Amino acid sequence: MKGTIVKGIAGFYYVRHEGEVYQCKARGLFKKDDIKPMVGDFVEFEHGAGEDDDGWITEIYTRRNSFIRPPISNVDCFVIVMAAANPKPNLAVMDKFLVMAEKSNTDIIVCINKTDLAAKGRKALELENLKNVYGQVYPVITLSGTKGEGIDELKEKLAEGAASSDGTRHIALAGPSGVGKSTLLNCLIPHAEAETGDISHKSKRGKHTTRHSELFDLGDGTMIFDTPGFTSFDILEADEEELQHYYPEIAPFAVQCRYDNCRHIKEPDCAVRDAVEAGRISQQRYESYVTQLNEIREKNKY
Repeated sequence: MKGTIVKGIAGFYYVRHEGEVYQCKARGLFKKDDIKPMVGDFVEFEHGAGEDDDGWITEIYTRRNSFIRPPISNVDCFVIVMAAANPKPNLAVMDKFLVMAEKSNTDIIVCINKTDLAAKGRKALELENLKNVYGQVYPVITLSGTKGEGIDELKEKLAEGAASSDGTRHIALAGPSGVGKSTLLNCLIPHAEAETGDISHKSKRGKHTTRHSELFDLGDGTMIFDTPGFTSFDILEADEEELQHYYPEIAPFAVQCRYDNCRHIKEPDCAVRDAVEAGRISQQRYESYVTQLNEIREKNKY
C-alpha cells in the first residue's frame, strides 16, 4: 500500500492511507543505507498481520525536497511568517527563509501576522513598508491569528498551486519563534491542538512549543506541517553564484549586466544596481542580498 508519513515519534512512523493512519516501523535496510524516514515522505508499506500489529515501511519514494532541521520532506509551499510587531520583524532572517524556500523550489506565501498590534503610528507605517517591499515579489497575506482575521484569505491562497504526487498539497509554516505559527495552525485546523507559547519578556522571542513534526489534513486536499524547527538554519549552503537566483526581482535585470558573472556589488555597467537606484528593486532587499553574499564569501575563506 502507498501512504504518506504524517508523524514520527521514537522510531514509530504513522502512515496515512485513504483516510486511515497506520503505526509502522522502518525496515532495517533503511538504517543500513543511512536513510531515515521523514514526515512528508511518500512510502510503500505493509499492514500488520493483526489489528494491533505494527506495519512496516518497505520503500521511500524519491523526495521533491527534504530538510534536516526539522526532518520533513516534499514541501510544495512555504508560508513564511513574520509578525508585524512583538517580536519586531527581523528582515535579514526573513530573507534567509525566503532564500531557503526559493532554493527548495517551492511556492511561497508571505504572511504578516499580528497586524492588530500595528494598527496605528510608527508600527502601522512599518507594516505598510513590509507589504510594499514583499508584495512586489510574493503574495502577501496580512492577518491576526488571535482575532481570526484574514484566515479565510490564507486558506484560499493555500489551496492554489501544484499538488504533490499523491494529489495533496503540502504546506509548511516557517518563521522566527514567537511570530504566531502555532496560533495560525490552530486557526486553520483546530483539531491540531498545537500548543501556543507566550513571548519571553527577556528575549522578546517566542518559546518553542512544538516538540515533533506532524502533518495535518486541512480537509480540502491541503496538508500542513507543524514543526519544531524552521526557526534557524544555515543558509550559507547556497553558493555565491547561486544566491542572486533566489532573489526573483534581481533575475530580470541580471541578464542585462555587462558581465555574465556579475555579482552586482562593484562591477561596472551593472543593470541590477541601476534598477536599485531607479527604485525598480527595493533598496532593502538589495542590501539583504549583499549581506548574505558577504556572509557566504566570509564562510568560504575557511
